[in-house]
Amino acid sequence: MTEHQPAPPGGGWRHRLAAAAEFARRRLDGGYEVDEFGFDPELNAAVLMPAALALYRRWFKVQARGMDHIPGSGAALVVANHSGVLPLDAIMLQAGIFAEHPQSRNLRLLGADMVYSLPVLGPLARRSGHTRADPAEAQRLLAAGELVGVFPEGFKGIGKPFSERYRLQRFGRGGFARTAMQAGVPIIPCAIVGAEEIYPMIGDAKPVAKALRLPYFPLTPLFPWLGPVGAVPLPSKWIIEFCEPVAVGGPVADEPDEDEVGKLADHVRDVIQDKLDELVAERGPAFG
Repeated sequence: MTEHQPAPPGGGWRHRLAAAAEFARRRLDGGYEVDEFGFDPELNAAVLMPAALALYRRWFKVQARGMDHIPGSGAALVVANHSGVLPLDAIMLQAGIFAEHPQSRNLRLLGADMVYSLPVLGPLARRSGHTRADPAEAQRLLAAGELVGVFPEGFKGIGKPFSERYRLQRFGRGGFARTAMQAGVPIIPCAIVGAEEIYPMIGDAKPVAKALRLPYFPLTPLFPWLGPVGAVPLPSKWIIEFCEPVAVGGPVADEPDEDEVGKLADHVRDVIQDKLDELVAERGPAFG
């Protein structure tokens, strides 16, 4: 165990208390490192990921598959579907790779600009390894050999009505494909089943969304009618599966051909949609 890793489980409450005290001391003394993107690996491993894994293991009981498709080192781009009103699927994806990959890799997620404009959520997202969904930022992360994650559907995915569950929305203009081609890194398609049911969105209060400057304001069977209780995610059954990597060849010196970008983006989208259809049929009922 290195100096900055959390203590292993089963060491007794005194050991855990001592480890917590040492962690707090280092934090107060500034004895920790943050990378150029704001990522704090020690805080992520000791605090943020254990909190996320409580949901992952005990609430959603996520089944993760295809972890062998994620390289043990080096750059790759994980491309996944996005759903669920709130981006809990992003957190579960990150937690699953951290907990179940043999090298406990940190998934560096690309997020919407709005996240980083919020006073608490923005800094916390950066500390956990997220950064803005900007092509230049993605290229820097990939050039550094990082595992990067992206959700091409964006708000169209997490804000779609429940009636359109597990139907992929438009993948933007294929920016993720262009990024992978320019960096010469493999794309790992990923299908996430389970997030669609945590907050079944039956309506969108657009006047409220406009007043709050939000892309949507969800109405679910429980929210906002039950207040904070209605914001508790439903314990749906989850499956996260990583598909076989899609090779893109070597780095492209100039801008890649737009037709090739479109073909690659469409292929990845088709792979994810086919896998979603397969997993939804296999899983059966979302609850129980």
